[in-house]
Amino acid sequence: MSTSTAEISDNSKARADRPANVPADCVYEIDMYALTGIEEGYHEAWKRIQTAGIPDLIWTPFNGGHWIATNGATVQEVYVDPSRFSSEIIFLPKEVGEKYEMVPTRMDPPEHTPYRQALNNGLGLAHIRQIESKVRAVSQALITGFTPRGECDFSIEYARIFPVRVFMALADLPMEDAPTLSRFAEMMMRPKGNSAEEMAQVLDQGNRGFFAYVEPIIRARQGKSGDDLISVVVNSLVNGRPIDHQKALGLISLLLLAGLDTVVNFLSFVMIHLARHPEIVSELCSDHMKLLRGVEEMFRRFPVVSEARMVAYDQDFRGVHLKRGDMILVPTALHGLDGAANDDPLRLNLSRQKISHSTFGDGPHRCAGMHLARLEVTVTLEEWLRAIPTFKLKEGSRPIYHSGIIAAVENVPLVWP
Repeated sequence: MSTSTAEISDNSKARADRPANVPADCVYEIDMYALTGIEEGYHEAWKRIQTAGIPDLIWTPFNGGHWIATNGATVQEVYVDPSRFSSEIIFLPKEVGEKYEMVPTRMDPPEHTPYRQALNNGLGLAHIRQIESKVRAVSQALITGFTPRGECDFSIEYARIFPVRVFMALADLPMEDAPTLSRFAEMMMRPKGNSAEEMAQVLDQGNRGFFAYVEPIIRARQGKSGDDLISVVVNSLVNGRPIDHQKALGLISLLLLAGLDTVVNFLSFVMIHLARHPEIVSELCSDHMKLLRGVEEMFRRFPVVSEARMVAYDQDFRGVHLKRGDMILVPTALHGLDGAANDDPLRLNLSRQKISHSTFGDGPHRCAGMHLARLEVTVTLEEWLRAIPTFKLKEGSRPIYHSGIIAAVENVPLVWP
């Protein structure tokens, strides 16, 4: 096995045997669910593998054995070409991904296209712009609630509430259901287990939990004239016909999964960094245009998604031979943090001119919720800095980072005068 800065020596999880098509010098022991050095930061842990001479594709024996794209150009190429790299399975281990039943993320074009259009009907830019005042009101109410105290745990008191409350309102769902849905999301994005079989069981439970929850809601709203997000999507036409019920289950469950986990965690990563860098906070406060433009730089610097693609047919790619059915992990962090794609990539540079990242994916599966995500992050920064322009991490505190399909962080205590 190759020795690398990302090698894991104490992982008790099962290791797959090296297939014949994998060169010995491409093998690195990297567990996407337990990154070495993650206690210092999720993004810093992924960045450690981008050492001089690292191949474009490496292979790890963990999580069933799979390839990992290690730089921005390779991550982007895998994302944009579904003819070579299929979305038939997108989660690892492969046994886990086979249990994932949400659409259209498990589809390739052209089958994928009309289902994606259904999502766009509810999450398009024009529609998102109409809800800005409601999103801002949610943010203001939360911040006003804890500002006088001079402290809060940002992860618990804001990040886990704000995007969830916004999304539940968009979907016309009761806020009291959010903890149950968030638990299902946790089971799917960071499934527990020491084997692929155990992890698959956990993900399947979360997937079926979503399906059971949305089943009566879909039946109640199909054929009705509601303008909430779920009604708009389930009443869209697919190839000129109503959406098949099983496909509707997957489509609406995907909406809930994405709306309840990604921005939640992204916001905490951003605030940890700002709390440690008051000079960046000063820039944001002094120049509103820097704030507006800086949001894209923050998405580059703090991506949270690590999904996969399945090799569609035997092929030579980036110096190795891939077999049909091989899995390739495409950590979005390894695009935004690639020095070849972005100069001085660990620095959050609000004046950066050319920004290259795959934080929202790329190609036909580019994130349908990116407009909502951008709005939520922009509003959070505007409202937070208006109320709390000076803040820092509580003395002695250490955030706790978790890796997985979606990265997470907890214990983010902030204090201010």
